[in-house]
Amino acid sequence: MSAAAGSRDRDSSGGSHLDSLRPNGKGLFVDQSSRGQDKPENLLTRQTKSKLEITDMVRSCTITVSDKAHILSMQKFGLRETLVKSLLMQKEEDYTYIQNFRFFVGTYNVNGQSPKECLRPWLSHGIQAPDVYCVGFQELDLSKEAFFFHDTPKEEEWFKAVSESLHPDAKYAKVKFIRLVGIMLLLYVKQEHAAHISEMEAETVGTGIMGRMGNKGGVAIRFQFHNTSICVVNSHLAAHTEEYERRNQDYKDICSRMQFSQVDPSLPPLTISKHDVILWLGDLNYRIEELDVEKVKKLIEEKDFQTLYAYDQLKTQVAAKAVFEGFTEGELTFQPTYKYDTGSDEWDTSEKCRAPAWCDRILWKGKNITQLSYQSHMALKTSDHKPVSSEFDIGVRVINEELYRKTLEEIVRSLDKMENANIPSVSLSKLEFCFQNVKYMQLQVESFTIRNGQVPCQFEFINKPDEESYCKQWLNANPSKGFLLPDSAIEIELEIFVTKNMATKLNSGEDKIEDILVLHLDRGKDYFLSVSGNYVPSCFGSPIHTLCYMREPISDLPLETVRKLTLMPLWTEDDGSQLENPMEIPKELWMLVDYLYRNAAQEEDLFQQPGRRLEFEQIRDCLDTGMIENLDTLSLSNHSVAEALLLFLESLPEPVICYSAYHNCLECSGNYTASKQVISTLPTFHKNVFHYLLAFLRQLLKNSEKNHLDENILASVFGSLLLRNPAGQQKLEMAEKKAQEFIHQFLCNSP
Repeated sequence: MSAAAGSRDRDSSGGSHLDSLRPNGKGLFVDQSSRGQDKPENLLTRQTKSKLEITDMVRSCTITVSDKAHILSMQKFGLRETLVKSLLMQKEEDYTYIQNFRFFVGTYNVNGQSPKECLRPWLSHGIQAPDVYCVGFQELDLSKEAFFFHDTPKEEEWFKAVSESLHPDAKYAKVKFIRLVGIMLLLYVKQEHAAHISEMEAETVGTGIMGRMGNKGGVAIRFQFHNTSICVVNSHLAAHTEEYERRNQDYKDICSRMQFSQVDPSLPPLTISKHDVILWLGDLNYRIEELDVEKVKKLIEEKDFQTLYAYDQLKTQVAAKAVFEGFTEGELTFQPTYKYDTGSDEWDTSEKCRAPAWCDRILWKGKNITQLSYQSHMALKTSDHKPVSSEFDIGVRVINEELYRKTLEEIVRSLDKMENANIPSVSLSKLEFCFQNVKYMQLQVESFTIRNGQVPCQFEFINKPDEESYCKQWLNANPSKGFLLPDSAIEIELEIFVTKNMATKLNSGEDKIEDILVLHLDRGKDYFLSVSGNYVPSCFGSPIHTLCYMREPISDLPLETVRKLTLMPLWTEDDGSQLENPMEIPKELWMLVDYLYRNAAQEEDLFQQPGRRLEFEQIRDCLDTGMIENLDTLSLSNHSVAEALLLFLESLPEPVICYSAYHNCLECSGNYTASKQVISTLPTFHKNVFHYLLAFLRQLLKNSEKNHLDENILASVFGSLLLRNPAGQQKLEMAEKKAQEFIHQFLCNSP
């Protein structure tokens, strides 16, 4: 699952349950007990149900299936039916017609507030009852508990407020709900449309600190409405005017990491882009630049939004094709939706005096989409943002049952004429792949093309004997399986990405950038692909004691020396047989902490705001080459260096507080004296690092008026890094809290 930990994915609560629905959309209801006995060509009878019966079936989670193409794709039917589905998709225009449905899309950053006013001015006043509601929130809860433990009472409060404010002229079923910390998305449809919603999936992607925390990121719901695939994305991108590149990266991360599993397990996951209609809403956080606050306010007062829009970062970045390529946004005819004094329509009067900006946006991509309105709602004053809404008429492909029946029969007849004896055969554009100078957390991609012959075929990378996966952990094929029609082709990308789980063995030589992939054709032959390359050793993934014995940068050491030091046992004593004069702490750790101490002690949101990916790569190279002066000359973001420190601690194969001490630490988390005793038993280098880091964190707390850090925030961030759950053990919320309590003691007490 691409979702960060702690996301909520639910079907209706107090409404109609649709999570277990399978593709329907055409009104055919198939009894579960007999479904597997029917042959595809016999699944032609359309049964009709009253609206009451449909609603009852939805409520009881009875599976409704009328998407014959979906039935044909299920694994038990095999290759023939996968081909039927593909041919049906190709001939879709022969048996469908376009029908418009009204969609309401709304976004609201509620700034951690509970609902204090009716939401009808936003959701239902002055509009026709929508067929579909897509309602998104950001900053649902700003508390530390929501951020680190994911639970929040605000979830139910805002769900109730929305449900009570939907259009009074229609009855709605809530079909899906997904939340990641404070980012929540709700999907409602008119009850009469419920039976035509299918293939429902929801996923989340966290893009916050360390690339996974859910204070920033996106949630998405995808579904089939009649015969049209729709994906709705709600995102909250990185804040601050100067961080537009980080926002661009957040967008790209959401697009690449948001993947929806398909009902047919032989098919690769769906990405956002693989949908007919995409609706993207949220607090995108793009600001107005190059104008001072007073000039911005003057243009707003004059309602000269066109001039102001010329300085909008999102407009600039879209024009540069950096984000939202192929998307459309309506004209901004309303004043910026951020930032207001809570409870008023007055611009921000706080000390920061934030410049107004169109942070809250709605964009779309696809055919047969007409935007009817795009507006803000000044009447709502709960938050420092104003909610935004847009109405669309979206042309959805609806099945003509008679034409569908004829098309399906023609396809089945043509397949009957095919000779089953034909053996599929493909050609591969490349069989050998060499990845040069692979680095820690730096993606490398090589691609090749599979071109099919005259016989339809399914392909899949398969496991080699006695192996659990088709490839090593650092390698991935995208897609790893699929289906090819005759004379068609597909591009496969081989991706190498080394993370903390793999780096140590690559450093030590226990693993190498070498693998053999087996590409298997159903009813056909196997093809063998060779992957090779070299890994550049890094301090990331190296043990603490290993780094302490490396007085030279890791890039300057012979590979054999790196290998020996990485394999050196944890409790090694310096008996003269190892490198002499070890350092008390790793020099790489000192470089990071020293930089932050000198440059970032007063930085707001330190260890909470993510850094920039390119800057992390520069920081990694500085640490691995020992070029400490470069850290000061590269004009790095303090947030990038802070995140690099967290990633360094996360990559340690043995955490700062060794796994062997984990349970003792949890047991004495409320006893400072006993806790100090446990720390005193750690290996010398680990003990040194612990005390060094805690001394640095206590220094940061002395600047809390400026950086807004407190003991709870730092304990939450560093608790799971310094005191890590032993590998293979289930992550429990109570254990997380105890780990934070353990670190909290050392932040509040002098050594």
